[in-house]
Amino acid sequence: MASWSKFYALASLILALTASKTVFADDDLPEVQIEEQFIEMHTGPALGFPVFHVAAKGEWITVIKRRTNWFKVRTDKGKEGWVKLDDLRLTLSSEGEAVKVEDGSFDSFQQRDFEFGAYGGALEGVPSMSVFAGWVITENIATELSYSQALGDFSENRYALLSVTHTTFPEWKVSPYFRLGFGQLQTKPKANLVQSGEETRTSDLLAGSIGVRYYLAQNFVVRLEYQNLLALTDRDDNEELEEWKLGFAVFF
Repeated sequence: MASWSKFYALASLILALTASKTVFADDDLPEVQIEEQFIEMHTGPALGFPVFHVAAKGEWITVIKRRTNWFKVRTDKGKEGWVKLDDLRLTLSSEGEAVKVEDGSFDSFQQRDFEFGAYGGALEGVPSMSVFAGWVITENIATELSYSQALGDFSENRYALLSVTHTTFPEWKVSPYFRLGFGQLQTKPKANLVQSGEETRTSDLLAGSIGVRYYLAQNFVVRLEYQNLLALTDRDDNEELEEWKLGFAVFF
């Protein structure tokens, strides 16, 4: 238990030191001038979103963020919308040169808002499966909701976690991360064991994780993770579980 306490203390300190959100002034955002007759601005980053505004030739627009091959921009009159990569390539920089933009890249990953994915792994030697959804708050901090299930010969474990993740070096394609979370664990014995007195039990759960994520390509990320779970039971001793997981995530 001493090693668990040290892990929590170290991870909590890291999260506290990096929880502040990085804010960029408008002066840091690039501005481009429309060279074609017009550019269509959509309400969202996909062709399925309707066009709500047309920016005319000669107007200046500010590029706010990128999501895959779409860019959120703002006009001089304050209208904000999304334009396609191909349209942004038809603009000029402040130096009067054609804007050069790479196709889907690591930059779009760094500006993601959401992640969804799945893991396969082993919980105390028993095969486990997990699904998760995450919301990126800052370049370092994200929240995550996950659900996992492990089916063993004697019992079935299911648990849900709400956690906070800190990525140490978000500017690296390969970067370690730490996670702290809490949730609930449900342990259900096999049907042939219920008659022996074993019953389904629910316990509060604390979780600490350390892992590494690798930006693969386009919208895909690979994650390898070790997780330590502490089930707060009604027994004299709490139950400590270890889990290894490998999975993929997509981002938007």
